[in-house]
Amino acid sequence: MIVWIRIAAILVIILTVTIVLLPIQLLSSRWNWKLAWYLPRWWHRLAAKLLGLRVITHGSLEIRRPLLIAANHCSWKDIIVLASVADVVFIAKSEVRDWPVFGWLAKWQRSVFVERERRRQTGAQVSDVAKRLGDGEIVVLFAEGTTSDGNRLLDFKSSLFGAAAAALEASATRSVAIQPVALAYTHANGLPLGRYGRPLAAWPGDIELMPHLLGILKEGAVDVQVCFGDAVIYDDKSNRKQVTKDVERQVRDMLQTQLYGSGLNKEP
Repeated sequence: MIVWIRIAAILVIILTVTIVLLPIQLLSSRWNWKLAWYLPRWWHRLAAKLLGLRVITHGSLEIRRPLLIAANHCSWKDIIVLASVADVVFIAKSEVRDWPVFGWLAKWQRSVFVERERRRQTGAQVSDVAKRLGDGEIVVLFAEGTTSDGNRLLDFKSSLFGAAAAALEASATRSVAIQPVALAYTHANGLPLGRYGRPLAAWPGDIELMPHLLGILKEGAVDVQVCFGDAVIYDDKSNRKQVTKDVERQVRDMLQTQLYGSGLNKEP
């Protein structure tokens, strides 16, 4: 009973804060106020705390702009985690726009929605992301293109890095910094999750959302390691596929180090 009372209290607090802040955020976005950049981070920090996500950072955010963050993707919680440590916007699949709750939050976060199946719209979508980068916004790209089970890294899709090339003209240095970031869910209530426990934190997409959310709330505390790698500079001379490989290698090494203690795929 106590657990359910705590869960209800958490949901009520999050809903209340969202109802209060959402009109301010929408107004700020409408008039392009800087507050629209910063307000989501406050909300996500509160949400992370209430959900029991303990965010531990390693390294630091790249200071050069334009900046594209390329991260692995395990769960919807990745958005809360990353947005709690930096003022970022996300590239999201178009169908996310119509999701209950998460669609609203994605719009609040000023996400860039892309329709990957409609190739005719690819140019316009890339241009939209490039403009965001050129305006100084930090754009997050989940470069696997989907969610994993949290135990491994899927291959990065080089086509998703097209926005970096499109943003070169808007960059004063004719270059874009691409920073690899690894997200690793390592502990629950102080105990290692391990290979078989990690799906508790991950959300591959074939699991229903509400049971998964309730499972996280019941767990109480989950440690998330956020590792910032060394930025890879993309310029006119860069090979997109090679840049993708370099970024992917860094994310893979950082992820495996956090999950297994080294670059080797071994369970602690």
